Amino acid sequence: MSSAGTPAPPARPGRRGGRAVTVAAPLVLLGLAAALVGGCLARSEPSVRHAHHPAVAPGPTALTSPGAIVSGSPAPGGASPAPARPLPSGRLNPTDLAWLQLMIPMDERVIPLLDLGAAKAHTPAVRRMARHLRDAHHAELDRLRRALAATGLAAANPHAGHDMPGMITASELQRLRTTAGPAFDTLFTRHLDAHLRQSLSVTRSEQLSGHDPDVKALAAAVERARATQLAALPPVERSPA
Repeated sequence: MSSAGTPAPPARPGRRGGRAVTVAAPLVLLGLAAALVGGCLARSEPSVRHAHHPAVAPGPTALTSPGAIVSGSPAPGGASPAPARPLPSGRLNPTDLAWLQLMIPMDERVIPLLDLGAAKAHTPAVRRMARHLRDAHHAELDRLRRALAATGLAAANPHAGHDMPGMITASELQRLRTTAGPAFDTLFTRHLDAHLRQSLSVTRSEQLSGHDPDVKALAAAVERARATQLAALPPVERSPA
Protein backbone atom coordinates (compact mmCIF):
# COMPACT_ATOMS: atom_id res chain seq x y z
CA MET A 1 0.00 0.00 0.00
CA SER A 2 1.38 3.38 -0.95
CA SER A 3 1.47 6.36 1.35
CA ALA A 4 -1.52 7.87 -0.48
CA GLY A 5 -3.60 4.76 0.11
CA THR A 6 -3.37 3.50 -3.47
CA PRO A 7 -2.72 -0.25 -3.82
CA ALA A 8 0.53 -1.04 -5.54
CA PRO A 9 0.02 -2.46 -9.05
CA PRO A 10 0.53 -6.22 -9.14
CA ALA A 11 3.79 -7.54 -10.47
CA ARG A 12 3.31 -8.48 -14.08
CA PRO A 13 4.59 -11.89 -15.15
CA GLY A 14 7.41 -11.88 -17.64
CA ARG A 15 6.33 -12.82 -21.12
CA ARG A 16 8.72 -11.15 -23.46
CA GLY A 17 12.42 -10.85 -23.74
CA GLY A 18 13.14 -7.21 -23.46
CA ARG A 19 15.36 -4.43 -22.50
CA ALA A 20 17.03 -3.73 -19.22
CA VAL A 21 17.69 -0.43 -17.63
CA THR A 22 21.01 0.11 -15.90
CA VAL A 23 20.98 2.72 -13.16
CA ALA A 24 24.23 4.12 -11.80
CA ALA A 25 24.53 2.58 -8.34
CA PRO A 26 25.64 5.66 -6.40
CA LEU A 27 22.66 7.64 -7.63
CA VAL A 28 20.26 4.81 -6.81
CA LEU A 29 21.51 4.72 -3.24
CA LEU A 30 21.04 8.45 -2.82
CA GLY A 31 17.42 8.27 -4.00
CA LEU A 32 15.19 10.87 -5.58
CA ALA A 33 16.66 14.01 -4.04
CA ALA A 34 20.17 12.92 -5.00
CA ALA A 35 19.03 12.54 -8.60
CA LEU A 36 18.76 16.31 -8.61
CA VAL A 37 22.00 16.81 -6.70
CA GLY A 38 24.15 14.40 -8.67
CA GLY A 39 22.63 14.78 -12.10
CA CYS A 40 20.33 12.45 -13.99
CA LEU A 41 20.05 8.77 -13.23
CA ALA A 42 22.07 7.01 -15.93
CA ARG A 43 20.61 4.38 -18.19
CA SER A 44 22.46 2.19 -20.60
CA GLU A 45 20.44 1.48 -23.70
CA PRO A 46 22.22 -1.70 -24.86
CA SER A 47 21.68 -3.57 -21.57
CA VAL A 48 18.05 -4.04 -20.76
CA ARG A 49 16.13 -5.63 -17.93
CA HIS A 50 12.87 -7.42 -18.72
CA ALA A 51 10.26 -5.03 -19.99
CA HIS A 52 7.83 -5.73 -17.17
CA HIS A 53 10.38 -5.21 -14.44
CA PRO A 54 12.28 -2.04 -15.36
CA ALA A 55 14.83 -0.72 -12.93
CA VAL A 56 13.42 2.02 -10.77
CA ALA A 57 14.95 4.40 -8.32
CA PRO A 58 14.10 3.41 -4.73
CA GLY A 59 12.59 5.75 -2.21
CA PRO A 60 14.85 8.47 -0.88
CA THR A 61 17.39 7.48 1.72
CA ALA A 62 19.08 10.82 2.22
CA LEU A 63 18.37 14.48 1.55
CA THR A 64 20.48 17.55 1.41
CA SER A 65 20.08 19.96 4.29
CA PRO A 66 16.54 21.42 4.56
CA GLY A 67 16.01 24.58 2.57
CA ALA A 68 18.95 24.16 0.23
CA ILE A 69 19.89 22.28 -2.90
CA VAL A 70 23.22 21.69 -4.53
CA SER A 71 23.43 22.77 -8.13
CA GLY A 72 25.41 20.92 -10.74
CA SER A 73 27.07 17.51 -10.87
CA PRO A 74 30.36 16.48 -9.26
CA ALA A 75 33.24 17.32 -11.55
CA PRO A 76 35.42 14.50 -12.93
CA GLY A 77 37.91 13.32 -10.36
CA GLY A 78 35.57 13.82 -7.42
CA ALA A 79 35.62 17.62 -7.26
CA SER A 80 32.91 19.16 -5.13
CA PRO A 81 29.69 20.38 -6.79
CA ALA A 82 28.66 24.02 -6.85
CA PRO A 83 27.76 25.63 -3.51
CA ALA A 84 24.27 25.16 -2.14
CA ARG A 85 21.69 27.83 -2.84
CA PRO A 86 18.50 28.45 -0.87
CA LEU A 87 15.18 27.09 -2.01
CA PRO A 88 12.60 29.79 -2.74
CA SER A 89 10.01 28.69 -0.21
CA GLY A 90 10.24 27.50 3.36
CA ARG A 91 7.68 24.81 2.47
CA LEU A 92 9.66 23.40 -0.46
CA ASN A 93 12.34 20.81 0.22
CA PRO A 94 14.85 19.19 -2.16
CA THR A 95 12.60 16.18 -2.81
CA ASP A 96 9.73 18.44 -3.91
CA LEU A 97 11.97 20.20 -6.40
CA ALA A 98 13.65 16.99 -7.57
CA TRP A 99 10.28 15.38 -8.23
CA LEU A 100 9.00 18.29 -10.33
CA GLN A 101 12.23 18.49 -12.30
CA LEU A 102 12.25 14.74 -12.97
CA MET A 103 8.56 14.32 -13.81
CA ILE A 104 8.44 17.12 -16.38
CA PRO A 105 11.02 15.59 -18.76
CA MET A 106 9.59 12.12 -18.16
CA ASP A 107 6.16 13.28 -19.32
CA GLU A 108 7.65 15.30 -22.18
CA ARG A 109 9.49 12.21 -23.42
CA VAL A 110 6.48 9.88 -23.32
CA ILE A 111 4.21 12.13 -25.41
CA PRO A 112 5.94 11.29 -28.75
CA LEU A 113 5.52 7.61 -27.83
CA LEU A 114 1.81 8.16 -27.22
CA ASP A 115 1.54 10.08 -30.51
CA LEU A 116 2.92 7.03 -32.31
CA GLY A 117 0.58 4.69 -30.48
CA ALA A 118 -2.45 6.82 -31.30
CA ALA A 119 -1.48 6.93 -34.98
CA LYS A 120 -0.30 3.42 -35.81
CA ALA A 121 -1.08 0.86 -33.10
CA HIS A 122 -2.28 -2.43 -34.57
CA THR A 123 -5.29 -2.98 -32.31
CA PRO A 124 -8.09 -0.44 -31.76
CA ALA A 125 -7.83 -0.87 -27.98
CA VAL A 126 -4.16 0.14 -27.98
CA ARG A 127 -4.92 3.15 -30.18
CA ARG A 128 -7.72 4.27 -27.85
CA MET A 129 -5.50 3.85 -24.80
CA ALA A 130 -2.71 5.85 -26.43
CA ARG A 131 -5.08 8.72 -27.25
CA HIS A 132 -6.51 8.72 -23.72
CA LEU A 133 -3.08 8.68 -22.07
CA ARG A 134 -1.78 11.37 -24.42
CA ASP A 135 -4.57 13.71 -23.32
CA ALA A 136 -4.00 12.81 -19.66
CA HIS A 137 -0.25 13.41 -19.89
CA HIS A 138 -0.69 16.78 -21.61
CA ALA A 139 -2.96 17.88 -18.75
CA GLU A 140 -0.58 16.46 -16.14
CA LEU A 141 2.40 18.16 -17.78
CA ASP A 142 0.61 21.50 -17.64
CA ARG A 143 0.03 21.06 -13.90
CA LEU A 144 3.65 20.08 -13.30
CA ARG A 145 4.96 23.08 -15.22
CA ARG A 146 2.67 25.44 -13.32
CA ALA A 147 3.79 23.92 -10.02
CA LEU A 148 7.44 24.41 -10.97
CA ALA A 149 6.75 27.99 -12.07
CA ALA A 150 5.13 28.65 -8.69
CA THR A 151 8.45 27.90 -6.98
CA GLY A 152 9.94 31.02 -8.56
CA LEU A 153 12.86 29.06 -9.99
CA ALA A 154 13.99 29.37 -13.58
CA ALA A 155 12.10 27.21 -16.04
CA ALA A 156 15.33 25.66 -17.36
CA ASN A 157 15.40 22.01 -16.27
CA PRO A 158 18.73 20.29 -15.48
CA HIS A 159 17.28 16.95 -16.63
CA ALA A 160 15.91 18.12 -19.99
CA GLY A 161 17.32 16.05 -22.84
CA HIS A 162 18.80 13.39 -20.55
CA ASP A 163 17.94 9.70 -20.80
CA MET A 164 16.68 8.38 -17.49
CA PRO A 165 15.08 5.11 -16.34
CA GLY A 166 11.62 4.69 -17.82
CA MET A 167 12.28 7.11 -20.68
CA ILE A 168 12.16 6.03 -24.29
CA THR A 169 15.27 7.06 -26.21
CA ALA A 170 15.51 8.64 -29.66
CA SER A 171 16.76 5.39 -31.19
CA GLU A 172 13.92 3.43 -29.58
CA LEU A 173 11.39 5.91 -30.98
CA GLN A 174 12.96 5.53 -34.41
CA ARG A 175 12.67 1.76 -34.16
CA LEU A 176 8.97 2.13 -33.36
CA ARG A 177 8.48 4.36 -36.40
CA THR A 178 9.73 1.54 -38.62
CA THR A 179 7.77 -1.22 -36.86
CA ALA A 180 4.21 -2.21 -37.69
CA GLY A 181 1.51 -4.69 -36.78
CA PRO A 182 1.52 -6.75 -33.57
CA ALA A 183 5.26 -6.14 -33.16
CA PHE A 184 4.55 -2.42 -32.85
CA ASP A 185 2.00 -3.00 -30.10
CA THR A 186 4.45 -5.22 -28.22
CA LEU A 187 7.18 -2.57 -28.29
CA PHE A 188 4.77 0.27 -27.58
CA THR A 189 3.24 -1.32 -24.49
CA ARG A 190 6.69 -2.34 -23.25
CA HIS A 191 7.94 1.26 -23.31
CA LEU A 192 4.68 2.58 -21.91
CA ASP A 193 4.83 0.14 -19.01
CA ALA A 194 8.39 1.25 -18.20
CA HIS A 195 7.33 4.91 -18.15
CA LEU A 196 4.28 4.30 -15.97
CA ARG A 197 6.17 2.21 -13.43
CA GLN A 198 9.17 4.52 -13.16
CA SER A 199 7.05 7.66 -12.82
CA LEU A 200 4.98 5.90 -10.16
CA SER A 201 8.15 5.01 -8.28
CA VAL A 202 9.53 8.56 -8.17
CA THR A 203 6.07 9.88 -7.29
CA ARG A 204 5.90 7.60 -4.27
CA SER A 205 9.29 8.94 -3.22
CA GLU A 206 7.80 12.44 -3.26
CA GLN A 207 4.88 11.23 -1.18
CA LEU A 208 7.28 9.79 1.39
CA SER A 209 9.81 12.60 1.65
CA GLY A 210 8.33 15.72 0.08
CA HIS A 211 7.26 18.65 2.24
CA ASP A 212 5.28 21.20 0.25
CA PRO A 213 1.52 20.44 0.62
CA ASP A 214 0.65 21.59 -2.90
CA VAL A 215 3.40 19.53 -4.52
CA LYS A 216 2.48 16.48 -2.44
CA ALA A 217 -1.18 16.88 -3.41
CA LEU A 218 -0.18 16.92 -7.06
CA ALA A 219 1.97 13.83 -6.49
CA ALA A 220 -0.98 12.07 -4.85
CA ALA A 221 -3.09 12.76 -7.94
CA VAL A 222 -0.33 11.46 -10.22
CA GLU A 223 0.05 8.35 -8.07
CA ARG A 224 -3.65 7.55 -8.33
CA ALA A 225 -3.57 8.09 -12.08
CA ARG A 226 -0.53 5.85 -12.56
CA ALA A 227 -2.01 3.00 -10.54
CA THR A 228 -5.17 3.18 -12.66
CA GLN A 229 -3.21 3.36 -15.91
CA LEU A 230 -1.04 0.38 -14.99
CA ALA A 231 -4.08 -1.68 -14.02
CA ALA A 232 -5.67 -0.94 -17.40
CA LEU A 233 -2.64 -1.96 -19.44
CA PRO A 234 -2.79 -5.81 -19.30
CA PRO A 235 -6.41 -6.06 -20.56
CA VAL A 236 -5.53 -3.77 -23.46
CA GLU A 237 -2.53 -5.94 -24.34
CA ARG A 238 -4.80 -9.00 -24.45
CA SER A 239 -7.45 -7.34 -26.63
CA PRO A 240 -8.02 -8.87 -30.08
CA ALA A 241 -6.91 -7.08 -33.22
